[in-house]
Amino acid sequence: MAGIGVKLKKIYGKNTIVTDVIGAGYSVVITIAPMFLVIGAVVLMQFLLGVSKISYYDRELYSSTVLYIFIFAMLTASPFNAVLSKYLSDIIYEEKYADILPCYYLGLIMNLVFSVIPGVLFCIHEYGTGLVPLYYVATGFFGYMGLVFVFYSMLYLSICKDYKKISLFFLVGMAVSVIMSLILDKFTGLDTCYGMLLSLTAGFVVIGSLEYALIRSYFRVSSGNYRAVFGYYRKNWRLVLTNFLYTLGMYVHNFVFWNTHLKLTVVDSFVCAPVYDMATCLAMFTNITASVIFISRVEMEFHEKYKSYSEAVIGGRGMDIRNSKSRMFEQLTDELMNIVRIQFIISIVLFFLCMFILPWLGMGGMVLMIYPCLTAGYFVLFIMYSAIIFLYYFNDQKGALLTSFCFAALTYACSVIATKLPVIWYGIGLVIGAFVGFSVAYMRLMKMEQTLDVHIFCKGHLIKMAEGEKPSNKVYERNSRKGDKV
Repeated sequence: MAGIGVKLKKIYGKNTIVTDVIGAGYSVVITIAPMFLVIGAVVLMQFLLGVSKISYYDRELYSSTVLYIFIFAMLTASPFNAVLSKYLSDIIYEEKYADILPCYYLGLIMNLVFSVIPGVLFCIHEYGTGLVPLYYVATGFFGYMGLVFVFYSMLYLSICKDYKKISLFFLVGMAVSVIMSLILDKFTGLDTCYGMLLSLTAGFVVIGSLEYALIRSYFRVSSGNYRAVFGYYRKNWRLVLTNFLYTLGMYVHNFVFWNTHLKLTVVDSFVCAPVYDMATCLAMFTNITASVIFISRVEMEFHEKYKSYSEAVIGGRGMDIRNSKSRMFEQLTDELMNIVRIQFIISIVLFFLCMFILPWLGMGGMVLMIYPCLTAGYFVLFIMYSAIIFLYYFNDQKGALLTSFCFAALTYACSVIATKLPVIWYGIGLVIGAFVGFSVAYMRLMKMEQTLDVHIFCKGHLIKMAEGEKPSNKVYERNSRKGDKV
C-alpha cells in the first residue's frame, strides 16, 4: 500500500477544505466504495421494481440467496488473500514479474475448488429438499462463483494500486445489473426476483471479466513456476488460517443466532435470523469508516516511520537504528489511539442518528435492542484488525494467528452463552471476542517492541540451510605447521 501514502500526502499537503474533502473521497474510493456500489445497486433494483409488492416467499428466497452468496464468497476467498498478497509483494519487490501469472492461475484454481465443493453440495440440497427450480439454483450458484472470482481478482489489482479502476469496474457492473433488471422486468415474462438475481449475476461476470482483462494487460509473460507458489503456501500457512479465522469470526455470531428462536428457514435450505442480521449490518456500517481512517493514517504517517527504520537497519548507525525504532513504535501507538478517538466520535454520532431515524423507517423494536451491543463489538473489531495489520508489518505470523483464533473461538463460545441472556446482550459475544483478540494483538506488539532487535538481527544463518552431511565444525588447528592444509 506504499503508493497510497504518496497520493494522500499530495492531496492533503495543500491544507484547504476542498483538498481535505478530495482526500477523504479518495480514501473512500480505495477502501469501501465497491461495497457501497453493490449495496446501492441491490437497494435501487428493489425500489425501482417494487419488490415490496411481491409475495413474501419470493422476496425471502431472493434475499436469502443474495445473503448466502456474499457471506460464503467472502469466507471461501479469505484463506488465499493474505498469503497471495505477501507472495505478490515479494515477487514484485524482486522484479520477477513473470511469476505473477502462475501465481494467479494456480491460486484461482485452488480458490475455485475450495468454493465449488460447498457450493455444489448446498445447491444439491436446495434443489432436492427445497424443490427450488433448477434454473434458479443454477443462477444463484453462478452468482456465487462470479463473486468469488471478483474477490480473487481484486487482490491482484489492489497490489497494482488500481483502486480507482476497481471502483470503476464495480460501477460499470452494477449499472449493468440495474439496467438489465429493468429490461427483464419490462420486456420479458421473468419473475421479478429471479430477474434481479440474474442481473446481479451478470453484473458480477462483467466486473470479473474487466478485472481479468486488466490483469492480463499488465502481465503478459508466464514463467510457469508453479512450484514456488506451493512452497510459499507451505511456508506461510499461518497467514491462510489467520485470514480465514478473522473472516469466520466476523460472521460466526450470526451463525449461532441462525439456530435460535430468531431463525427463519426458507425452502428448507436457507437459514437466517433477519432481526439479528439487520442489527449486524447496521452496526458494521456504523464503524466501517475505521477502515478509511486506518488506510489514510497508516499510509501517511506510520509507513514513513517504518521505512526510516528499515533504511537504518540496512545502512545506519546503531544510534540511528535505536532512534528510528523508538519513533516507529511511538507512531504505531499514536495511530491506534487516533483511530480509537476518531472512530469513537463518528460511531457515537451515527449511533444516535440511527436510534433517532430508524424507528421512522420501521426498524425499531428488537433490532434497536440488539444494535447497541453489536455496535460496540464492531468498533473493537475494526481496531483489532488494525493491530493485526501492524503484526503483519513485523512478520509476526504467530501473533496474528493467535489473535484471530482467540477472536473467532471466544466470539463463538460467548455468543452461544449470549443466546440465554436478555435481548440487549445478544451481541456481547462479539464484544468479548474482539476485545480479547485486540488485547492479544496489542500484547504481541509490545513484546515485538522489546524483542525487535533479536527478530531483525538474529534470524539469519551463516551457512545456507540444506539437507545433507553436516559440515565440520573445525575452523582452526592449533598445532598445524606452515604449509599444512587446515
